[in-house]
Amino acid sequence: MTLYIDLLITDNDLTLDPSNQPVLIDDRGSIAQDIAHMIRESGLLVRLVAERDRFQRADCIQQMELIVEDDQRLVPGTARIIDQKDGQYLVTAQTVEFGLIEVAV
Repeated sequence: MTLYIDLLITDNDLTLDPSNQPVLIDDRGSIAQDIAHMIRESGLLVRLVAERDRFQRADCIQQMELIVEDDQRLVPGTARIIDQKDGQYLVTAQTVEFGLIEVAV
């Protein structure tokens, strides 16, 4: 049974199937997409990438983790943001119903 359904967004646009109908995403994918959009809309990712001071960077990461933690579909205390390489971050969190999710931002 599907709990969450959303429209799939790719490159800031709706993803369409061959018959030009929107592609749906559900459950884990929907939660992961929502988390990526929350982080982007917060503006903190841009600030984080531009910041050089390690203390300010740590503060940005903590603020983003708090934003992610605010999602009721996640297990509290499980959100982590890991610096992969220059400008790329991996967000991991445990969902209540679907296990671990990973989102690259």
